[in-house]
Amino acid sequence: MSMPPERNSRPAPPPGDLDVLVVGAGFAGLYALYRLRETGHRVHAVEAAGGVGGVWYWNRYPGARCDIESVDYCYSFSDELVKEWDWTERYPAQPEILAYLNHVADRFALRRDITFDTRITALTFDEAADRWTARTAYGDLVSARHVIMATGQLSVARLPDIPGIDDFAGPVHHTGDWPHEGVDVAGKRVGVVGTGSSGVQAIPRIAEQAGHLTVFQRTPHYVVPARNRPLDPAYAAELKTRFEEYREQARNHPGGTHRVLREELAKEATPEEIRTTLEEYWAKGGPDILASFKDLTTDLEANEKAAEFVRGKIRELVRDPAVAEALSPRGYPFGSKRLVLEIGYYDALNRDDVRLVDTLAAPIERITAEGVVIRGTEDGREELHELDVLMFATGFDALTGALLKIDIQGRDGLGLREKWAAGPRTYLGLSTHGFPNMFFMAGPGSPSVLSNVVVSIEQHVEWVTEHIEHLRANGLTRSEADLDQEDAWVEHVNDVAAQTLYPTGNSWYLGANVPGKPRVFMPYLGGVGHYRQVCAEVAANGYRGFTLS
Repeated sequence: MSMPPERNSRPAPPPGDLDVLVVGAGFAGLYALYRLRETGHRVHAVEAAGGVGGVWYWNRYPGARCDIESVDYCYSFSDELVKEWDWTERYPAQPEILAYLNHVADRFALRRDITFDTRITALTFDEAADRWTARTAYGDLVSARHVIMATGQLSVARLPDIPGIDDFAGPVHHTGDWPHEGVDVAGKRVGVVGTGSSGVQAIPRIAEQAGHLTVFQRTPHYVVPARNRPLDPAYAAELKTRFEEYREQARNHPGGTHRVLREELAKEATPEEIRTTLEEYWAKGGPDILASFKDLTTDLEANEKAAEFVRGKIRELVRDPAVAEALSPRGYPFGSKRLVLEIGYYDALNRDDVRLVDTLAAPIERITAEGVVIRGTEDGREELHELDVLMFATGFDALTGALLKIDIQGRDGLGLREKWAAGPRTYLGLSTHGFPNMFFMAGPGSPSVLSNVVVSIEQHVEWVTEHIEHLRANGLTRSEADLDQEDAWVEHVNDVAAQTLYPTGNSWYLGANVPGKPRVFMPYLGGVGHYRQVCAEVAANGYRGFTLS
């Protein structure tokens, strides 16, 4: 496997004339490049990072790991690839996922069609030519008939708006943009701000090395055990003999996985039945606990039974009752924010050299050169937490952040930022009216982050590449989503979400973690299998809802 060297000078510019420009070289970008190259299109990918991997290129913090099982979090398009790659753990760690994606890039010789270390800054549609012109940060121009936005769902790391954040004298790092050489925390006073997935993964590993760790938590999460373990080689080998059948089940599953959705209702179960069932899921580990009762995501009374079970587990696992109470989520439904999987998180918070600061009770006032200043709510007095290293695990501008960082101008000079000012609007999550020949990969309006995203990515890439092939075969140069179909789809996405508890969670699914971002529930909750069927019917009916010309 060849890892690309870090560049000290600018790379050669991408080709100036293409059939398809792919923006990004993560899971979606690599597969789109492979598919389009196989069908003879002039295709090239442009990637801001120094190598392939997308989110897994940047998120190299200690403990970084996927919350989808390794045997599901992989491509299915090549039987040879399935057979030759051996995962080592139930939940793959970042180095293994990045190694896998580098193996894919080498296995199919994809690097020769990727320009690295180059950021697309603007995309402008030429109506007369039915083509997009892309501008890079270096000023290079690329003309392409179609553009595939494989920019990722969690690719724009977000620092919080805390006064003095630039004043801290020591190193400052965000988990979503971690130094490749790592961060030396041995014996040092370290502060971690944020206790979502990244924070929960990093905190135990940092606690093992730091002299003292201070964890600043604003919102406690429902954190459940991962029960990670080495992958049984015999199981993995047997699965490879029937992988296509196994993946086909996932393609038609609501979550794109193999989670068994039980029909029992928590509202109708006895306390003993609830306790026994939830204990079984807790012992098994992973996010499947959300499927333990059918009504957990739709009925608040049922949901609270599972929520209280998790709070009870926290009280059992955390020695200090005050810390356990601060870690216990309240005020939003279980599962309405993404469930967080832990490996040693509660153990870390039991350590004498780890302190939890509840910033709901004692808000962060500002950051100084010496550390983090909090304000006590009872007496209003300030307290300085002196630190040597400061880390932010404060998440991302999800789903739309990477798209809106680029100045995208569609038909009639319409800007995507302008069109999406009140929230993203797409048809099937694939395209948006006014921006012909541009396609989004696993973005807003699709199952995306509420599914095994690799299954959703494969479905999107296959649908879009077949659509582009249909256009070429029929001498067509433009495909644009119809406004009425887009409006109807947006309404449908909202209606489906409104039947669940998800929109009440104030999560990054709604953009609630970004001040000023419109509160719109972005992913589609209708299920991967149903969504796939809808997309197939659209294609079978001459790409209904798209004007082709």
